[in-house]
Amino acid sequence: MSDGLRARATAGLERLVGASVLERLALSVTALFASLLVGALLLLASGYDPMFVYYYLFYGAVGTPFNVALTLQQMTLLLLTGLAVAVSFRAGLFNIGTQGQLVLGALATALTVLAVAPLVPGGLVGGLVLIPLGLLVGAVVGGAYGAIPGALKAYADANEVITTIMLNFIATGIAFYLVNNYFRVSSTVATENVPGYAKLQPILFHPSSSFSLLVFVATLALALGVYYMFKNTSFGYELRTSGLQPAAASYAGVDAERMTVASMTLSGAIGGLAGAVYVLMVEGRYIAPPSLGFDGITVSILAGNNPLGVVPAALLFGVLKSGGLTVGFETDVPPELIGVLRGLIILFVAMPEFFRMLGGWAGVADRDPVATDGGESDGAEADSGGGDDA
Repeated sequence: MSDGLRARATAGLERLVGASVLERLALSVTALFASLLVGALLLLASGYDPMFVYYYLFYGAVGTPFNVALTLQQMTLLLLTGLAVAVSFRAGLFNIGTQGQLVLGALATALTVLAVAPLVPGGLVGGLVLIPLGLLVGAVVGGAYGAIPGALKAYADANEVITTIMLNFIATGIAFYLVNNYFRVSSTVATENVPGYAKLQPILFHPSSSFSLLVFVATLALALGVYYMFKNTSFGYELRTSGLQPAAASYAGVDAERMTVASMTLSGAIGGLAGAVYVLMVEGRYIAPPSLGFDGITVSILAGNNPLGVVPAALLFGVLKSGGLTVGFETDVPPELIGVLRGLIILFVAMPEFFRMLGGWAGVADRDPVATDGGESDGAEADSGGGDDA
């Protein structure tokens, strides 16, 4: 590569890394329209009318109250798994095990609610007991399962990518074995349904929508809380420095090993909470969840591992998931082509963030500068254009 070309590439990466919030938003919107254009050309080449397909894609996401509820349901679940991944990634750890934490959190929630239900009265009182209990158990079990790779990383220097991937298989196997051999009540590998009063009920939406507006609002509040924790609390500062700058963390008196375990525990707890919500809001029983944990990785990366950025990223995924279902039902477009369209949209929207990450890896700029005095260095923050505030 010539010096001139290398200089232009470096300047371009510096511009992307230092882009302001509005500039990054404009890039994402432009990338979205570019993906729709490329998708339209692909559909035309495949013999399908792109306007017809896109109509059902977006109608399926927001065309009716039921479709809106389905979109928000998917968004809620993906927001939780995206937050779980973002917490670990912001701490410099790669939690690929959110799916396993979600699975065990969901199973523990279902079994706990079914076990305790006969001991409490039904109706409102039963719901006030069983719903918080189920959510708490899901978070605790997910957090405990997330703490395992955290401890292995902190005290045995085990690679968390490998351990979390392996723990996904273990969690899935444990859940299948227990349900299939001890808690199965029909030909489907699933537990019996939890009592109706123990489910998270829809508000303003039809009961068949399996979407609770209350959970959606609480999940948005959780995203704000996680953002505030990382930005304004000493605990959040210690989580970031222990993973991103261990030397600076030790100099500041931070116990890096303890914070590694804490970050993976918190990440796992949010993943387990997603499993609890899946049981109590969507299915009403334990049945093997879809790959929400793996989707959460993509959501987090698309959001730049920013807890606030996870909100629009989860919304985009929710729209594509629910809209894709309608396209599959209402058109003769093959499911594989629908998957390609979804992948194109995600790829194009993620490209600006990919180049920003590439710039950070190449040493073009520090994406998340951390001062050793417990706060972010003002000069570095200014240089980065406030990129983490998106």
